[in-house]
Amino acid sequence: MRVVVLGLGNILLRDEGVGVRVVEALAARYILPADVEVVDGGTAGMELLNTLAGCDHLLICDAVQTDAPPATVIELVNAEVPAFFQTTRFSPHQLGLADVLATLTLTDEAPRTVTLVGVVPLDLELGIDLSPEVAAVVDRVVDSLVAEMRGLGLTLKLQSPVLSSLSPTPLLHEKHSGCPAACGGGNE
Repeated sequence: MRVVVLGLGNILLRDEGVGVRVVEALAARYILPADVEVVDGGTAGMELLNTLAGCDHLLICDAVQTDAPPATVIELVNAEVPAFFQTTRFSPHQLGLADVLATLTLTDEAPRTVTLVGVVPLDLELGIDLSPEVAAVVDRVVDSLVAEMRGLGLTLKLQSPVLSSLSPTPLLHEKHSGCPAACGGGNE
């Protein structure tokens, strides 16, 4: 079984980037099974075709525009997802994803199940931080994705608190003796 957890959104437009921020939080908090691939899809469209082709289960997180209040969490499944993206043209990447799903259906490579966990945005202005209201539901969205994966029979384990608090970027360390010259230390 192959599961893809796809975070979509433009992280430069505050709440538009909620999908990417959620999958970052998921990857930082959980040790995921080898058959789960977490993908930062950003604002990609058809570029996702090969990544999604042949996956069994697709879990998507994205900002979604509905009449619901900001920071509302929306869950859609299977046929509701492409229908939603076709009728609600909130952002270009959603239309692109609808095209990807249609293409995968035509080539018999579509996921068996598709689940969208979306968040209604509050602030789409230029900025890299989520609004406080949307940031407050990130844990709930991560929990929804975890519940979906557990419902598929997957086992997810929490990272240790020390590991999950680390930045996803590699740690840089200061120059010190005993380290190879490549890191700036004195020993070769």
